[in-house]
Amino acid sequence: MNKQNENKKGYKKTKVGWIPEEWELVHLGQCAEILFSNVDKISNNSELPVRLCNYTDVYYNQYITNNLNFMSATATQTEIEKFTVKKGDVIITKDSETANDIAVPAFVIEELDNVLCGYHLALIRPNSSILFGEYLSKFFQLHTVRHYFSTLANGVTRFGLTTQATLYAHIPLPPLPEQKKIAEILSIWDRAIVQMGKLINAKTKLKKALMQQLLTGKRRFKEFNHETNEKKEKEELPERWQKLKLHDFLQPVSRPIPRPDKEYLALGIRSHGKGTFLRTVKNPDEVMMDTLFEVKEKDLIVNITFAWEGAIAIVKKSDEGALVSHRFPTYIFKKNRTIPEFFRHTILTKRFVHQLGLISPGGAGRNRVMSKRDFLNLVFSIPHIDEQKKISEVLNELDKEIDLLRSHLKTFNSQKKGLMQKLLTGAIRVNIAREER
Repeated sequence: MNKQNENKKGYKKTKVGWIPEEWELVHLGQCAEILFSNVDKISNNSELPVRLCNYTDVYYNQYITNNLNFMSATATQTEIEKFTVKKGDVIITKDSETANDIAVPAFVIEELDNVLCGYHLALIRPNSSILFGEYLSKFFQLHTVRHYFSTLANGVTRFGLTTQATLYAHIPLPPLPEQKKIAEILSIWDRAIVQMGKLINAKTKLKKALMQQLLTGKRRFKEFNHETNEKKEKEELPERWQKLKLHDFLQPVSRPIPRPDKEYLALGIRSHGKGTFLRTVKNPDEVMMDTLFEVKEKDLIVNITFAWEGAIAIVKKSDEGALVSHRFPTYIFKKNRTIPEFFRHTILTKRFVHQLGLISPGGAGRNRVMSKRDFLNLVFSIPHIDEQKKISEVLNELDKEIDLLRSHLKTFNSQKKGLMQKLLTGAIRVNIAREER
Protein backbone atom coordinates (compact mmCIF):
# COMPACT_ATOMS: atom_id res chain seq x y z
CA MET A 1 0.00 0.00 0.00
CA ASN A 2 1.21 3.50 -0.90
CA LYS A 3 1.98 5.46 2.28
CA GLN A 4 3.87 8.46 0.92
CA ASN A 5 0.78 10.69 1.23
CA GLU A 6 -0.20 9.34 4.66
CA ASN A 7 -2.17 11.82 6.82
CA LYS A 8 -1.43 14.71 4.46
CA LYS A 9 -4.10 17.36 4.23
CA GLY A 10 -6.29 16.86 1.17
CA TYR A 11 -5.65 13.10 0.94
CA LYS A 12 -7.78 10.10 1.87
CA LYS A 13 -6.98 6.52 2.76
CA THR A 14 -8.11 3.83 0.29
CA LYS A 15 -7.45 0.16 -0.43
CA VAL A 16 -4.47 1.12 -2.59
CA GLY A 17 -3.10 3.78 -0.23
CA TRP A 18 -3.47 7.51 0.27
CA ILE A 19 -4.76 9.43 -2.75
CA PRO A 20 -6.08 13.01 -3.26
CA GLU A 21 -9.60 13.53 -1.91
CA GLU A 22 -11.05 14.47 -5.31
CA TRP A 23 -9.71 11.29 -6.90
CA GLU A 24 -11.96 8.25 -7.09
CA LEU A 25 -10.99 4.63 -6.52
CA VAL A 26 -12.74 2.38 -9.02
CA HIS A 27 -12.52 -1.12 -10.38
CA LEU A 28 -11.02 -1.27 -13.87
CA GLY A 29 -14.19 -2.95 -15.11
CA GLN A 30 -16.23 0.11 -14.08
CA CYS A 31 -14.43 2.40 -16.50
CA ALA A 32 -13.24 0.13 -19.32
CA GLU A 33 -14.28 -2.85 -21.43
CA ILE A 34 -11.85 -5.78 -21.08
CA LEU A 35 -11.58 -8.36 -23.86
CA PHE A 36 -9.38 -11.45 -23.65
CA SER A 37 -8.41 -12.32 -27.21
CA ASN A 38 -8.67 -15.83 -28.65
CA VAL A 39 -7.27 -14.95 -32.11
CA ASP A 40 -4.13 -16.84 -33.13
CA LYS A 41 -2.17 -17.25 -36.36
CA ILE A 42 -3.83 -20.51 -37.45
CA SER A 43 -5.15 -20.12 -41.00
CA ASN A 44 -8.53 -21.20 -42.23
CA ASN A 45 -9.68 -20.78 -45.83
CA SER A 46 -13.08 -19.55 -44.71
CA GLU A 47 -11.55 -16.73 -42.63
CA LEU A 48 -10.57 -13.20 -43.67
CA PRO A 49 -6.99 -11.80 -43.89
CA VAL A 50 -5.95 -9.54 -41.02
CA ARG A 51 -2.83 -8.29 -39.27
CA LEU A 52 -2.18 -9.53 -35.76
CA CYS A 53 -0.73 -7.56 -32.83
CA ASN A 54 1.29 -10.14 -30.92
CA TYR A 55 2.94 -10.51 -27.52
CA THR A 56 6.32 -9.11 -28.66
CA ASP A 57 4.68 -6.08 -30.31
CA VAL A 58 3.33 -5.10 -26.89
CA TYR A 59 6.20 -6.30 -24.70
CA TYR A 60 8.86 -4.27 -26.54
CA ASN A 61 6.85 -1.13 -27.36
CA GLN A 62 5.14 1.37 -25.08
CA TYR A 63 3.19 2.70 -28.06
CA ILE A 64 1.44 0.74 -30.80
CA THR A 65 1.56 2.34 -34.28
CA ASN A 66 1.19 1.26 -37.90
CA ASN A 67 4.99 1.24 -38.21
CA LEU A 68 5.24 -2.07 -36.35
CA ASN A 69 5.75 -5.22 -38.39
CA PHE A 70 2.47 -6.97 -37.55
CA MET A 71 2.10 -10.61 -38.53
CA SER A 72 -0.30 -11.67 -41.29
CA ALA A 73 -3.11 -13.93 -40.09
CA THR A 74 -6.76 -14.78 -40.65
CA ALA A 75 -9.85 -14.30 -38.48
CA THR A 76 -13.59 -14.77 -38.60
CA GLN A 77 -15.92 -11.82 -39.11
CA THR A 78 -17.03 -12.16 -35.48
CA GLU A 79 -13.41 -12.00 -34.25
CA ILE A 80 -12.76 -8.97 -36.44
CA GLU A 81 -15.75 -7.14 -35.00
CA LYS A 82 -14.76 -8.00 -31.43
CA PHE A 83 -10.96 -7.74 -31.33
CA THR A 84 -10.03 -5.04 -33.87
CA VAL A 85 -7.65 -2.60 -32.19
CA LYS A 86 -8.67 1.06 -32.08
CA LYS A 87 -6.93 4.33 -31.28
CA GLY A 88 -7.01 4.95 -27.53
CA ASP A 89 -7.01 1.26 -26.56
CA VAL A 90 -4.57 -0.22 -24.05
CA ILE A 91 -3.22 -3.70 -24.79
CA ILE A 92 -1.63 -5.81 -22.04
CA THR A 93 0.04 -9.20 -21.94
CA LYS A 94 -2.41 -11.67 -20.42
CA ASP A 95 -0.08 -14.69 -20.13
CA SER A 96 3.65 -15.30 -20.10
CA GLU A 97 6.39 -17.72 -19.09
CA THR A 98 7.04 -15.66 -15.94
CA ALA A 99 4.54 -13.96 -13.64
CA ASN A 100 6.58 -10.73 -13.72
CA ASP A 101 5.82 -10.31 -17.43
CA ILE A 102 2.06 -10.30 -16.91
CA ALA A 103 0.08 -7.10 -17.70
CA VAL A 104 2.89 -5.32 -19.59
CA PRO A 105 1.03 -2.43 -21.30
CA ALA A 106 1.17 -0.60 -24.62
CA PHE A 107 -0.99 2.34 -25.72
CA VAL A 108 -2.50 2.50 -29.22
CA ILE A 109 -1.55 6.00 -30.26
CA GLU A 110 -3.10 6.08 -33.75
CA GLU A 111 -5.74 4.42 -35.89
CA LEU A 112 -4.49 1.07 -37.18
CA ASP A 113 -5.19 -0.60 -40.49
CA ASN A 114 -6.98 -3.94 -40.00
CA VAL A 115 -5.07 -4.98 -36.85
CA LEU A 116 -6.48 -7.47 -34.33
CA CYS A 117 -5.44 -8.17 -30.76
CA GLY A 118 -3.56 -11.51 -30.63
CA TYR A 119 -4.10 -14.56 -28.47
CA HIS A 120 -1.64 -13.84 -25.62
CA LEU A 121 -3.02 -10.33 -25.08
CA ALA A 122 -5.98 -8.58 -23.54
CA LEU A 123 -7.63 -5.53 -25.07
CA ILE A 124 -8.72 -2.78 -22.66
CA ARG A 125 -11.03 -0.15 -24.15
CA PRO A 126 -11.50 2.78 -21.75
CA ASN A 127 -14.76 4.67 -21.39
CA SER A 128 -13.36 7.89 -22.86
CA SER A 129 -15.70 10.07 -20.81
CA ILE A 130 -14.02 9.06 -17.52
CA LEU A 131 -10.73 7.27 -18.35
CA PHE A 132 -7.90 8.35 -20.67
CA GLY A 133 -6.15 5.35 -22.23
CA GLU A 134 -2.61 6.72 -22.04
CA TYR A 135 -3.05 7.49 -18.35
CA LEU A 136 -4.13 3.86 -17.81
CA SER A 137 -1.14 2.61 -19.77
CA LYS A 138 1.23 4.63 -17.56
CA PHE A 139 -0.55 3.33 -14.46
CA PHE A 140 0.14 -0.23 -15.57
CA GLN A 141 3.86 0.61 -15.65
CA LEU A 142 4.03 1.35 -11.91
CA HIS A 143 6.17 -1.13 -9.97
CA THR A 144 3.42 -1.69 -7.38
CA VAL A 145 0.87 -2.37 -10.13
CA ARG A 146 3.26 -4.74 -11.94
CA HIS A 147 3.74 -6.61 -8.65
CA TYR A 148 0.00 -6.71 -7.99
CA PHE A 149 -0.77 -8.35 -11.33
CA SER A 150 2.12 -10.81 -10.95
CA THR A 151 0.52 -12.03 -7.71
CA LEU A 152 -2.79 -12.55 -9.53
CA ALA A 153 -1.21 -14.64 -12.28
CA ASN A 154 -1.75 -18.36 -11.93
CA GLY A 155 -0.01 -21.30 -13.56
CA VAL A 156 3.01 -23.60 -13.36
CA THR A 157 4.95 -23.58 -16.64
CA ARG A 158 3.04 -20.57 -17.99
CA PHE A 159 1.28 -17.85 -16.02
CA GLY A 160 -1.94 -16.13 -16.96
CA LEU A 161 -4.53 -13.60 -15.80
CA THR A 162 -8.25 -14.24 -15.53
CA THR A 163 -10.88 -11.81 -16.78
CA GLN A 164 -12.35 -11.60 -13.29
CA ALA A 165 -9.06 -10.59 -11.67
CA THR A 166 -8.52 -7.87 -14.26
CA LEU A 167 -12.06 -6.52 -13.97
CA TYR A 168 -11.70 -5.97 -10.21
CA ALA A 169 -8.25 -4.39 -10.23
CA HIS A 170 -8.40 -1.03 -8.40
CA ILE A 171 -7.56 2.15 -10.32
CA PRO A 172 -7.05 5.59 -8.68
CA LEU A 173 -8.96 7.90 -10.99
CA PRO A 174 -8.15 11.64 -11.12
CA PRO A 175 -10.46 14.01 -13.02
CA LEU A 176 -10.10 13.45 -16.76
CA PRO A 177 -8.17 16.70 -17.47
CA GLU A 178 -5.64 15.72 -14.79
CA GLN A 179 -5.30 12.25 -16.30
CA LYS A 180 -4.49 13.79 -19.69
CA LYS A 181 -1.96 16.22 -18.18
CA ILE A 182 -0.19 13.42 -16.28
CA ALA A 183 -0.03 11.33 -19.47
CA GLU A 184 1.27 14.31 -21.45
CA ILE A 185 4.10 14.96 -18.99
CA LEU A 186 5.18 11.31 -18.92
CA SER A 187 4.97 11.01 -22.71
CA ILE A 188 7.48 13.88 -23.00
CA TRP A 189 9.90 11.79 -20.94
CA ASP A 190 9.14 8.79 -23.14
CA ARG A 191 10.03 10.75 -26.28
CA ALA A 192 13.30 11.92 -24.73
CA ILE A 193 14.15 8.33 -23.76
CA VAL A 194 13.34 7.07 -27.27
CA GLN A 195 15.50 9.78 -28.87
CA MET A 196 18.36 8.97 -26.53
CA GLY A 197 18.06 5.30 -27.48
CA LYS A 198 18.15 6.19 -31.19
CA LEU A 199 21.26 8.31 -30.65
CA ILE A 200 22.98 5.43 -28.85
CA ASN A 201 22.08 3.07 -31.71
CA ALA A 202 23.41 5.54 -34.28
CA LYS A 203 26.69 5.99 -32.39
CA THR A 204 27.03 2.22 -31.99
CA LYS A 205 26.51 1.66 -35.73
CA LEU A 206 29.05 4.37 -36.49
CA LYS A 207 31.60 2.68 -34.24
CA LYS A 208 31.01 -0.71 -35.87
CA ALA A 209 31.43 0.79 -39.33
CA LEU A 210 34.63 2.56 -38.28
CA MET A 211 35.97 -0.63 -36.71
CA GLN A 212 35.36 -2.51 -39.95
CA GLN A 213 37.30 0.10 -41.91
CA LEU A 214 40.06 1.05 -39.48
CA LEU A 215 40.89 -2.46 -38.29
CA THR A 216 41.30 -3.73 -41.86
CA GLY A 217 43.23 -0.76 -43.27
CA LYS A 218 40.42 0.17 -45.68
CA ARG A 219 40.34 3.58 -44.05
CA ARG A 220 43.50 5.25 -42.78
CA PHE A 221 44.56 8.51 -41.19
CA LYS A 222 46.47 10.95 -43.37
CA GLU A 223 49.66 10.73 -41.37
CA PHE A 224 49.93 6.99 -42.06
CA ASN A 225 48.66 6.84 -45.64
CA HIS A 226 51.70 7.44 -47.87
CA GLU A 227 50.92 4.82 -50.48
CA THR A 228 50.63 5.53 -54.20
CA ASN A 229 47.78 4.06 -56.21
CA GLU A 230 50.31 1.77 -57.92
CA LYS A 231 51.37 0.34 -54.54
CA LYS A 232 47.79 -0.23 -53.50
CA GLU A 233 47.16 -2.27 -56.62
CA LYS A 234 50.23 -4.45 -56.12
CA GLU A 235 50.26 -4.96 -52.35
CA GLU A 236 47.75 -7.01 -50.41
CA LEU A 237 48.26 -5.06 -47.16
CA PRO A 238 48.44 -1.31 -46.55
CA GLU A 239 51.86 0.19 -46.04
CA ARG A 240 53.46 -0.76 -42.67
CA TRP A 241 50.83 -3.43 -42.02
CA GLN A 242 51.87 -7.04 -41.61
CA LYS A 243 50.28 -10.43 -41.16
CA LEU A 244 51.21 -11.96 -37.83
CA LYS A 245 50.23 -15.01 -35.86
CA LEU A 246 49.01 -14.35 -32.36
CA HIS A 247 52.11 -15.98 -30.90
CA ASP A 248 54.15 -13.22 -32.59
CA PHE A 249 52.73 -10.64 -30.19
CA LEU A 250 51.07 -12.65 -27.40
CA GLN A 251 52.86 -14.63 -24.73
CA PRO A 252 51.11 -17.11 -22.42
CA VAL A 253 51.50 -16.26 -18.75
CA SER A 254 50.69 -18.33 -15.67
CA ARG A 255 50.56 -17.00 -12.12
CA PRO A 256 49.56 -20.03 -10.04
CA ILE A 257 48.62 -19.67 -6.40
CA PRO A 258 47.17 -22.18 -3.94
CA ARG A 259 43.42 -22.00 -3.56
CA PRO A 260 42.68 -19.46 -0.78
CA ASP A 261 41.25 -20.73 2.49
CA LYS A 262 38.91 -17.73 2.83
CA GLU A 263 36.60 -15.84 0.48
CA TYR A 264 38.15 -14.38 -2.67
CA LEU A 265 37.21 -12.62 -5.92
CA ALA A 266 36.84 -14.78 -9.01
CA LEU A 267 36.90 -13.34 -12.53
CA GLY A 268 34.36 -14.31 -15.16
CA ILE A 269 33.99 -13.37 -18.83
CA ARG A 270 30.68 -12.52 -20.44
CA SER A 271 29.96 -13.86 -23.90
CA HIS A 272 29.49 -11.71 -27.02
CA GLY A 273 32.38 -9.39 -26.18
CA LYS A 274 30.68 -7.88 -23.14
CA GLY A 275 33.78 -7.93 -20.96
CA THR A 276 34.68 -9.24 -17.53
CA PHE A 277 32.80 -9.40 -14.24
CA LEU A 278 33.75 -10.21 -10.64
CA ARG A 279 32.02 -12.49 -8.18
CA THR A 280 32.81 -13.35 -4.57
CA VAL A 281 33.55 -16.97 -3.73
CA LYS A 282 32.51 -17.17 -0.10
CA ASN A 283 33.22 -20.85 0.45
CA PRO A 284 36.52 -21.86 -1.21
CA ASP A 285 36.10 -25.44 0.04
CA GLU A 286 33.43 -25.93 -2.61
CA VAL A 287 35.97 -25.20 -5.37
CA MET A 288 37.32 -28.50 -6.69
CA MET A 289 40.73 -27.15 -7.87
CA ASP A 290 43.69 -26.83 -5.53
CA THR A 291 45.47 -24.30 -7.76
CA LEU A 292 44.06 -21.10 -9.21
CA PHE A 293 45.64 -18.36 -11.33
CA GLU A 294 45.94 -14.62 -10.76
CA VAL A 295 45.15 -12.05 -13.45
CA LYS A 296 46.60 -8.58 -13.93
CA GLU A 297 45.52 -5.43 -15.72
CA LYS A 298 45.91 -5.54 -19.53
CA ASP A 299 46.09 -9.33 -19.68
CA LEU A 300 44.22 -10.91 -22.56
CA ILE A 301 42.03 -13.66 -21.13
CA VAL A 302 39.83 -16.29 -22.78
CA ASN A 303 37.18 -18.67 -21.52
CA ILE A 304 38.04 -21.74 -23.60
CA THR A 305 34.59 -23.24 -23.01
CA PHE A 306 32.71 -20.30 -24.51
CA ALA A 307 35.34 -18.70 -26.73
CA TRP A 308 33.19 -19.67 -29.73
CA GLU A 309 30.58 -17.11 -28.64
CA GLY A 310 33.01 -14.30 -27.89
CA ALA A 311 33.98 -14.95 -24.25
CA ILE A 312 37.29 -13.09 -24.51
CA ALA A 313 38.38 -9.81 -22.90
CA ILE A 314 41.15 -7.49 -21.77
CA VAL A 315 41.50 -7.46 -17.97
CA LYS A 316 40.52 -4.12 -16.40
CA LYS A 317 42.42 -2.41 -13.60
CA SER A 318 39.53 -3.14 -11.22
CA ASP A 319 39.89 -6.87 -12.01
CA GLU A 320 43.57 -7.09 -11.01
CA GLY A 321 44.29 -9.76 -8.43
CA ALA A 322 41.15 -11.77 -9.17
CA LEU A 323 41.50 -15.52 -9.64
CA VAL A 324 40.55 -17.86 -12.46
CA SER A 325 40.72 -21.59 -13.17
CA HIS A 326 42.82 -23.40 -15.77
CA ARG A 327 39.94 -22.92 -18.23
CA PHE A 328 40.85 -19.24 -18.51
CA PRO A 329 44.25 -19.09 -20.28
CA THR A 330 45.90 -15.71 -19.91
CA TYR A 331 48.31 -13.85 -22.21
CA ILE A 332 50.43 -10.71 -22.06
CA PHE A 333 51.28 -8.47 -25.00
CA LYS A 334 54.84 -8.31 -26.29
CA LYS A 335 56.11 -4.74 -26.32
CA ASN A 336 56.54 -2.88 -29.61
CA ARG A 337 54.30 -5.30 -31.54
CA THR A 338 50.77 -4.46 -30.47
CA ILE A 339 48.97 -2.74 -27.62
CA PRO A 340 46.09 -4.05 -25.50
CA GLU A 341 43.85 -1.09 -26.35
CA PHE A 342 44.06 -1.85 -30.08
CA PHE A 343 43.45 -5.54 -29.60
CA ARG A 344 40.49 -4.84 -27.30
CA HIS A 345 38.63 -3.62 -30.38
CA THR A 346 39.93 -6.40 -32.64
CA ILE A 347 38.46 -9.14 -30.42
CA LEU A 348 35.00 -7.57 -30.81
CA THR A 349 34.88 -8.05 -34.59
CA LYS A 350 32.74 -10.75 -36.17
CA ARG A 351 35.78 -12.10 -37.99
CA PHE A 352 37.68 -12.67 -34.76
CA VAL A 353 34.77 -14.45 -33.08
CA HIS A 354 34.29 -16.55 -36.22
CA GLN A 355 37.94 -17.60 -35.98
CA LEU A 356 37.45 -18.60 -32.35
CA GLY A 357 34.51 -20.75 -33.42
CA LEU A 358 36.62 -22.54 -36.03
CA ILE A 359 39.18 -23.57 -33.41
CA SER A 360 36.52 -24.69 -30.91
CA PRO A 361 35.42 -28.11 -32.21
CA GLY A 362 32.64 -30.17 -30.72
CA GLY A 363 28.92 -29.83 -30.05
CA ALA A 364 27.10 -26.96 -28.41
CA GLY A 365 27.78 -25.43 -24.98
CA ARG A 366 30.42 -26.99 -22.79
CA ASN A 367 31.32 -29.59 -25.41
CA ARG A 368 33.01 -26.90 -27.52
CA VAL A 369 36.48 -26.25 -26.14
CA MET A 370 38.94 -23.89 -27.80
CA SER A 371 42.35 -25.24 -28.74
CA LYS A 372 45.00 -23.08 -27.03
CA ARG A 373 47.60 -24.18 -29.60
CA ASP A 374 45.39 -23.21 -32.55
CA PHE A 375 44.56 -19.93 -30.83
CA LEU A 376 48.17 -18.78 -30.95
CA ASN A 377 48.38 -19.76 -34.63
CA LEU A 378 45.51 -17.49 -35.70
CA VAL A 379 46.66 -14.94 -38.28
CA PHE A 380 45.73 -11.24 -38.28
CA SER A 381 46.73 -8.10 -40.15
CA ILE A 382 48.30 -5.62 -37.76
CA PRO A 383 49.37 -1.99 -38.42
CA HIS A 384 52.46 -0.35 -37.03
CA ILE A 385 52.14 0.40 -33.33
CA ASP A 386 51.82 4.17 -33.95
CA GLU A 387 48.78 3.56 -36.14
CA GLN A 388 47.39 1.15 -33.54
CA LYS A 389 47.51 3.95 -30.98
CA LYS A 390 45.69 6.37 -33.29
CA ILE A 391 42.97 3.83 -34.12
CA SER A 392 42.54 3.05 -30.43
CA GLU A 393 42.21 6.73 -29.54
CA VAL A 394 39.41 7.25 -32.06
CA LEU A 395 37.47 4.10 -31.12
CA ASN A 396 37.99 4.72 -27.39
CA GLU A 397 36.59 8.22 -27.77
CA LEU A 398 33.47 6.78 -29.40
CA ASP A 399 33.18 4.27 -26.56
CA LYS A 400 33.27 7.12 -24.05
CA GLU A 401 30.53 8.96 -25.93
CA ILE A 402 28.36 5.83 -26.05
CA ASP A 403 28.95 5.12 -22.35
CA LEU A 404 28.02 8.70 -21.47
CA LEU A 405 24.81 8.46 -23.50
CA ARG A 406 23.94 5.17 -21.81
CA SER A 407 24.52 6.80 -18.45
CA HIS A 408 22.16 9.63 -19.43
CA LEU A 409 19.58 7.10 -20.62
CA LYS A 410 19.79 5.26 -17.30
CA THR A 411 19.29 8.56 -15.48
CA PHE A 412 16.33 9.49 -17.68
CA ASN A 413 14.66 6.13 -17.00
CA SER A 414 15.25 6.46 -13.26
CA GLN A 415 13.92 10.01 -13.14
CA LYS A 416 10.86 9.10 -15.20
CA LYS A 417 10.17 6.14 -12.92
CA GLY A 418 10.32 8.38 -9.83
CA LEU A 419 8.16 11.07 -11.41
CA MET A 420 5.62 8.50 -12.60
CA GLN A 421 5.30 7.09 -9.09
CA LYS A 422 4.54 10.55 -7.67
CA LEU A 423 2.20 11.70 -10.44
CA LEU A 424 0.13 8.52 -10.54
CA THR A 425 -0.36 8.45 -6.77
CA GLY A 426 -1.09 12.16 -6.44
CA ALA A 427 2.04 12.89 -4.39
CA ILE A 428 2.75 15.55 -7.01
CA ARG A 429 -0.25 17.38 -8.49
CA VAL A 430 -0.32 18.95 -11.92
CA ASN A 431 -1.73 22.38 -12.73
CA ILE A 432 -4.89 22.23 -14.80
CA ALA A 433 -6.13 25.35 -16.56
CA ARG A 434 -9.45 26.68 -15.24
CA GLU A 435 -11.22 26.03 -18.54
CA GLU A 436 -10.10 22.36 -18.48
CA ARG A 437 -11.73 21.87 -15.10
